[in-house]
Amino acid sequence: MHAVQLHAFGPPENLRYEEVPDPVPGAGQVRIAVEAAGVHLVDTTLRAGKYEGGPMPAPELPTIPGREVAGTVDALGDGTDPAWLGRRVVAHLGMVPGGYAGAAVTDAARLHALPDGLDAAAAVAMIGTGRTTVGILRLAELRAADTVVVLAAAGGIGTLVVQYARQLGATVVGAAGGAEKTERVRSLGAGLAVDYGRPEWTREVRDFLGGAGATVVLDSVGGGLARAAVGLLAPGGRHLVYGWSSGEPLRFADSELAERGITSRVVVGPALQKFTGTPEGMRALETEALEAAADGRLRPAVQRFPLADAAGAHRALESRATMGKVVLIP
Repeated sequence: MHAVQLHAFGPPENLRYEEVPDPVPGAGQVRIAVEAAGVHLVDTTLRAGKYEGGPMPAPELPTIPGREVAGTVDALGDGTDPAWLGRRVVAHLGMVPGGYAGAAVTDAARLHALPDGLDAAAAVAMIGTGRTTVGILRLAELRAADTVVVLAAAGGIGTLVVQYARQLGATVVGAAGGAEKTERVRSLGAGLAVDYGRPEWTREVRDFLGGAGATVVLDSVGGGLARAAVGLLAPGGRHLVYGWSSGEPLRFADSELAERGITSRVVVGPALQKFTGTPEGMRALETEALEAAADGRLRPAVQRFPLADAAGAHRALESRATMGKVVLIP
């Protein structure tokens, strides 16, 4: 089969599209003929050799990156339920890489049957990014009365958050970079879509809100953009953090939160352990995310790249040139 391998940590060009032996499922495992494989921002950090302090170990080289796949089960290991053979499935591989390939092996316990009407790429988006979004939204406890500012609103999580908040009845402001992304956010139902690359974007938000402040900022960017967004919060507002793609989280002076009457909370990592601390809890998030996509409540945005162009996918993701979940197609 063909796969993308990393032989040395470094730039995207180190990802090589090569012929490798087909994987063989062990006891209790299946092999999936991959139709779509997810690319996560953490994949780029692992590839560069800069991942430190997170839950995943640095991979041993050479490695085939990727942990989210969808496709058809084409081989079974000893003791695996024969009913899985030939079924279309989606799975998160966990801490074990191997997704950027024509076939991948995983434990049968990780499989979800692909819901009717949900294509492989959308399923891949929901099994990883979707499950994280469901957990974030549980912790965020958004209400219909909220006015929500979503940073990176055209991203994989951002597009799902905008849809959820809008369906809830909240007032939604989606901020993204560039005209194409803001148009995408507008199409998702945001009351206002703004380009946060424009210096006057916060004034546009204030004008839209008629002088009232936001009640929630959902922040995956950090840095100066997060600082500007937090400036839009009314007293009592909440700053909820689920990433810092700028490279640094927003930091507050000791007295700033109390003086402004706002709160700031990270809703990923240890906070999500409330839901992800057990396999059962993780699987419940995955099931909820897949069902929400299958019945049309949440529509994941997907940007496809050929498997052979995994390096291009990494470059686009690192330069913030993507919209939605990045998916490789063998």
